[in-house]
Amino acid sequence: MMMTLIVVLVVSGALMLGAIWGVYGHMSGRLEGFLIALAGGALVLSLVSELIEPAIEQSSVFLASAGVAAGAIVFAAADYLIDEKWGPNSGGGLLAAISLDGIPENLALGVALIGAGPMGVAALAGSIFLSNLPEAAGGAKQMADNGDRSNGRIVAIWAMTAAVLSAAAIAGNLLLAKVSPEWLAFIRCFAAGAVVASLATEVFPTAFRKDHHLAGVATALGLVLAFLLGELGG
Repeated sequence: MMMTLIVVLVVSGALMLGAIWGVYGHMSGRLEGFLIALAGGALVLSLVSELIEPAIEQSSVFLASAGVAAGAIVFAAADYLIDEKWGPNSGGGLLAAISLDGIPENLALGVALIGAGPMGVAALAGSIFLSNLPEAAGGAKQMADNGDRSNGRIVAIWAMTAAVLSAAAIAGNLLLAKVSPEWLAFIRCFAAGAVVASLATEVFPTAFRKDHHLAGVATALGLVLAFLLGELGG
């Protein structure tokens, strides 16, 4: 359990590091786009190898496919509500948008840690860390540029978000440890489907807008990095 907490804190801590970087540091648009594409490429491989493929082995390809589809549909519906109904720049809508990507990722991390040591999910944890860092930096920078919140309040919002996402990962690890292998496989694929949808609608489009010349290269590098992390985890 102690190692699980360490992995969760390191991954969620990327949100805090990114927020501080975005508010108080400097990040060019091209660097932001490169890092986002890098993280997206890493997530693509790690989601397949650490979540979807193990789920197929535990259950069936049909159950895994249903979980991925359900996760993507739920993400798309929630993303629509944020953009069209609540307003992505409003207080509640902004916090919901930030959490929408992170909760499935951290839930997936917590589930993936069930029955495995932290090194066994090095690819997934490393990919989520890489994803959280530029996402938080870019989001915090945008909030600071809007000028309607103090720097301290912006960092506090991200700290609260990091706490929520840490709780999601721990809850996924503790509350789902005793569910049947079939349900565990479905939950893993549900989380994977939500993250895949976020990659298609948020991550890669943002990376392309920020740095369209190197976004493809960065995505490929992310895939290679995730593969190396997976080899490190055995």
